[in-house]
Amino acid sequence: MSGTERASWDEYFMSIARVVATRSTCDRKHVGAVIVRDRIILATGYNGSIRGLPHCDEVGHLMEDGHCVRTVHAEANATVQAARTGARIEGGDIYVTASPCFGCFKLIANAGLTRIVFGEFYRDERIFEFSKALHIDLVHLPEKASPA
Repeated sequence: MSGTERASWDEYFMSIARVVATRSTCDRKHVGAVIVRDRIILATGYNGSIRGLPHCDEVGHLMEDGHCVRTVHAEANATVQAARTGARIEGGDIYVTASPCFGCFKLIANAGLTRIVFGEFYRDERIFEFSKALHIDLVHLPEKASPA
C-alpha cells in the first residue's frame, strides 16, 4: 500500500468540476459543473456566452442588477450538453463548484437530478428549502485547504 489516501467519489468528481471551471470565459466567476450517473460522467459545462457569440473576456460584461447576464451558467450548459448528446441524466448527480442560482436549481430539479454537490455557497438560500421539499440531496463539499 502506498500510504496515499484515495479520493472519495465526491472528491473525484468535484475535482473534475474545478478543472472544467478553468474553461470559463466570465472573469467575474469561474464555475464548472459535471453531471454523473452511476459513477459515469455524462456531461460537463462551464459558464460562458451563448454559442457563437463573443465572451465576457473578449467584449466585457453585460450587467443587469449586479449580475453578468452574457453567460449561460455551468449547470445549464452541462444540461444542454447532455441533451445535445442524448445522455439520460434523470436520477443522476451534479457536481458544481458554486451552489446553483435559483434558476439553475429549477432546471436541475426539472431534469430529474437527485443530488447536488457544491463547492462554495453562492447567493441563493431558497435552494435549501426547495431541495427538502423535492427530496433533492444538497451536499456541501468545500475545497480542502492545502497543507502548508
